[in-house]
Amino acid sequence: MESFLEENNPKKTGINKGLIVGAIVGILLIAGAIALISLQPPAEDQRAIILRDAFREGSPEFAAVTKDIIISTNDKTVESPTGLGTISMFIVGNIRNKGEQTLTVLEVNAAVIDQQNNVLKDKNVLVVPERTSDLGPGETTPVTLALEGFDPKADRANIRWKVTALKTAN
Repeated sequence: MESFLEENNPKKTGINKGLIVGAIVGILLIAGAIALISLQPPAEDQRAIILRDAFREGSPEFAAVTKDIIISTNDKTVESPTGLGTISMFIVGNIRNKGEQTLTVLEVNAAVIDQQNNVLKDKNVLVVPERTSDLGPGETTPVTLALEGFDPKADRANIRWKVTALKTAN
């Protein structure tokens, strides 16, 4: 009886070749993905390239187009405490292009100010082309950003938006 059971359960020895091939293919795919990611320039360099020919404050083109951009903060802005004892603000706004030109690049600055108009914290956000491909005439796009590290006793009285750079398609 014992010989009968031994014959039906032959012992397998060796390494599973399919498992080794699968592991090698997986390692090569991961290495390829890492190589592709490492070849891309850093985000700061990409942003600098995008903003290279943009109009900035002081140029007549900037003044002409900026007057047609309306930025408003909506009521979805939230303040929340962090585990470090500071306050984070998640600011939500809308940007409307009431002009006649399509915006291909739009960078805005959002600043939290106190009652004396002192800036507590601010942040630049590249809305177009990072959040939306372009902003045509009459179009509106939402914008959100997070500002962190406020002192809980700080006077966070208002939020001020400002266009810092833009480029038009025309």
